[in-house]
Amino acid sequence: MITQDKKSNLSTLKNEKLRPQSLAQKLIAKSAGLEQVNVGDIVTCKVDLAMFHDSSGPRRLKPMLESLGAKIWDTSKVVLVLDHYVPAVDAQSTQIVELTRDVAKQWRLPNVIDSEGICHVVLPERGHLKPGMLCVGGDSHSPTGGAFGAYMFGIGATEMLGVVVTGEIWVQVPKTLRMNWGGTLQKGVSAKDMMLHMIAKLGMNGGDYQAVEFCGQAVQKLNMQERMTLSNMSAELGSQVGLIAPDQVTIEYLKNTRADLSDEWVKDALETWYSDPKSDCEVFEFDASSLSPHVAAPHSPANSGPIESYGVERFNVAYIGACTGAKIEDLRAAAQILRGRKVSNSVKLLVAPASAREQRIAQEEGTLQALTEAGATVLPNSCGACAGYGFAFAEHDRVISSTARNFKGRMGPSSVEVFLASAQTVAASALRGELCDPREYLA
Repeated sequence: MITQDKKSNLSTLKNEKLRPQSLAQKLIAKSAGLEQVNVGDIVTCKVDLAMFHDSSGPRRLKPMLESLGAKIWDTSKVVLVLDHYVPAVDAQSTQIVELTRDVAKQWRLPNVIDSEGICHVVLPERGHLKPGMLCVGGDSHSPTGGAFGAYMFGIGATEMLGVVVTGEIWVQVPKTLRMNWGGTLQKGVSAKDMMLHMIAKLGMNGGDYQAVEFCGQAVQKLNMQERMTLSNMSAELGSQVGLIAPDQVTIEYLKNTRADLSDEWVKDALETWYSDPKSDCEVFEFDASSLSPHVAAPHSPANSGPIESYGVERFNVAYIGACTGAKIEDLRAAAQILRGRKVSNSVKLLVAPASAREQRIAQEEGTLQALTEAGATVLPNSCGACAGYGFAFAEHDRVISSTARNFKGRMGPSSVEVFLASAQTVAASALRGELCDPREYLA
């Protein structure tokens, strides 16, 4: 016989099952094997994929694994990318790269991407990221995976050790901050400008290590690579993840990768991975239509404002590189401004395509030719100046850069001044030798 108390408990359980869930909650619940989770819950999740690179991977994990006498739980779920210390330029870099390659063979890792581009770009290129996954990365910009509807975040070496041994990680269910972008971006304004605007408004701790979700009409109109820039730089907002609900744009991108997509899987992905309308989210409203190109002055991405708020800022280096500024869409946007023109004699324009694949596409379609004919020097497909490894700026350089960060001393000596902007703004500024609104070349 079911008592009134039991009926009440059953009713409560039923109501809990019907409680609206955010995208972040749904992804965590799935990985934890639960029907739903509540904000603040601490749960153990199974990891679908772990990524680390030549800086965060074997040189740190190998001695810890050996001291424990432990092995990797599932090598098929590990991706190792060599992108920070390649190409090696000194003895230390050479030693790190050789160790990484030797350990990859020793561990018999089936997924090694060596000197073919930045981890946050080559990972989705190879079809490793799909909606519904929970992934970790040994890099602070690992939230890039959130653009694909995957719960992906960065962790340190000790946490990564736990993941590669057990295949699990504990997660405290975050609250969700929804960045709702209405309207339509003007020509010459990009996802990078959206991010610099949000960081300026909310600060680098504005995400409070919670889940940020990007949504709204303007976000839905973005291509996948622009969405990747949003998710990537959620790290600069201080959030754990930067999520975007998958849609047909996501699916079309994945169809051009090595991802295995059945019709049933696609249907399920589109019908499952989104925030329920009444889920408990804090909403921030933004208007894309009124957004200008943004620029972050030294030495913080939060030191950002609309380009018209600046006076004359002159540069001797223009850098189009990194996972936030040198994907094929970034290169195309820069080429649109540079084609048929020449960079200023006072500026050195450097272009480091984010991956070998992106560079091949740029070469085949004439985009790379437009850049080089304008005066660009093409650098290797690696993190390069962004991470300060292998290539760095010189004393007293003043740089306009498409990278994600401009902290003092990160990209060269402390005397270097780095201004952050979109690839379009970098290209326009390279033509003038000073800060320039890209819309002047796109009228």
